[in-house]
Amino acid sequence: MSARYLNVADLREAAKKKLPRGLFEFVDRGVEDEVALYENRRAFERIKMRPSVMTDVSQRRTTSQLFGREVAMPLVIAPTGAAGLCWFEGELALARAASKLGVPFTLATSSMTDMARISRALDGGRFWFQLYMYAEKSLSFELVRRAREHGCEALLLTVDQTAVPNREYMQKNAFSVPFAVTPRSALDILFHPGWFFRVLLRYLLTTGMPRNLNYPTGFQGSILSDPKKRVGMANDTISWDDLRKLRETWSGKLLVKGILRPEDAEQCARMGVDGVIVSNHGGRTFDCAPSPIDVLPQIVAAVRDRCAVLLDSGIRRGSDIAKAVALGAQAVLVGRATLYGIAAAGEAGAARALSLLQRELLDTMAFLGCNEVAGITRDAIRPGADWPDCDA
Repeated sequence: MSARYLNVADLREAAKKKLPRGLFEFVDRGVEDEVALYENRRAFERIKMRPSVMTDVSQRRTTSQLFGREVAMPLVIAPTGAAGLCWFEGELALARAASKLGVPFTLATSSMTDMARISRALDGGRFWFQLYMYAEKSLSFELVRRAREHGCEALLLTVDQTAVPNREYMQKNAFSVPFAVTPRSALDILFHPGWFFRVLLRYLLTTGMPRNLNYPTGFQGSILSDPKKRVGMANDTISWDDLRKLRETWSGKLLVKGILRPEDAEQCARMGVDGVIVSNHGGRTFDCAPSPIDVLPQIVAAVRDRCAVLLDSGIRRGSDIAKAVALGAQAVLVGRATLYGIAAAGEAGAARALSLLQRELLDTMAFLGCNEVAGITRDAIRPGADWPDCDA
């Protein structure tokens, strides 16, 4: 494993070869002209860090604190609904990899493994659950009840999908969610027999066609079901009142994912959320959205320690984690990197992705002169034309 995959980019290339094109591009690509997707990486590349020398860094460790508990590094597995298509029971593989390393795992609403099985697989590891607020609000609160019953520590309310994302490449690939069997999609699968035998056929011979088992009751159809009978993620009726009701209902940790404005972050803090996740959905919803790392400092300043600030979108290297921490994030969420790992080699691939990021973070800490994650501060960021030294 170590000789073949030396970085996340290597895992991505392996995933590209192993997955049907329609599925790979669903995982890998963005929306419309993919400007937001490109800028997510470009923004990290613009940020330069200042090495610090002549410091003994032989005792480096990546452990950190997140909501009062230790994590192996400041990282959370992001909710990714395609994990179960990238590998047979991919959500279980991801959860096990996260638990063994010691970082939280977030189950996506659209995942294909029931949260009860995920909770058991984590075996005491930290279980988070993504929540969408449906137009029929009672459906969302049904999922809240289920999450509570299965020992979920935190809910991630995703708020940045008020319209169906315009992913034109999906139409060109004849790929849809739910699946539609067409000559083109069938040919795509035919050209990837490894995926068919490794993933789809295993489902067909065991549990049957994959189903969205964490949807509300009555909507848990298979991935081939009629879209008219499925509950949609996009909701243009979501409001601050929904967040208020959720805060009143849910006593666990509550985070709001999809925040890009300081004033929205401040409102979340006023309403008593435990954390905001600065995210543009990995460049997968609104192509005009800014890069989260670009707006992170303003959001950190706006909440003023009233709640945690986490960053999502664009993490591909351990140095990216260090940059986010230096700019005020308590942790980052990683989605595509571990999906590439799952597609490449299942649980071992996900573990490889995580170990690569951890090793790169350790290397970055050495160059910054830091033995602890807490020592990575704003002073590590080099001011420049692309990155002014200001907090607002």
